[in-house]
Amino acid sequence: MPIKIFTALLVQDVQNDFMKEGAMPIEGAEEVLAPISKMAATFDRVIATQEFRPKNHFLFADNHEEKRPGDKIEINGEVVELTPKFCVEGTQGADFAQGLHLPMSRVIAILKATNDKLDSYSAFLEADRKTQTGLQSYCADRFVNRIYLCGLSRNGSLIRTALDAIHYEYQLYWVTDAVAGLNAADKVGMDLLKAKGVKFVTSDEVIEREIR
Repeated sequence: MPIKIFTALLVQDVQNDFMKEGAMPIEGAEEVLAPISKMAATFDRVIATQEFRPKNHFLFADNHEEKRPGDKIEINGEVVELTPKFCVEGTQGADFAQGLHLPMSRVIAILKATNDKLDSYSAFLEADRKTQTGLQSYCADRFVNRIYLCGLSRNGSLIRTALDAIHYEYQLYWVTDAVAGLNAADKVGMDLLKAKGVKFVTSDEVIEREIR
């Protein structure tokens, strides 16, 4: 008996503070807005993640005496680079980016980085690799088994989401023209995704897909 496919569009961290006028701009972020908006209109299930950091988050330089963004400190044996405040809960910077049009009646928001002591990369797990964001539970409850991944990548965050999706045995499609933030350091991760059988598609191919 063929397995029924339940699809979802996963839109990762497309927020104001990652746009060119934001606190932590990601190169090319504005270019993903149109293809994501067009794809989202064709999905019954759209999952959109948001970094939603408390203002006392450990990553923010303002929370460390005499420190500035870019300074490095050691926390729990790990060296971290401090940042300006970005995607702070309740601020406009944490909102979905202006120009991103999602069918809000069909959107579920998954909040990340809500713990002031944890950073966040993957849409599934926080940086401690233990704390769930709620994405896996949502997908399991709604029998989602195929994910189309798009959005913005900070320090390889989209690759980490993709690897977790593979771990949880989802069929994963990477939407090539709806992703921004990758750099040379991500080549190894991208090669790994290809080796693990991730399918790479364009937004036009997603819009024209047979299985909705």
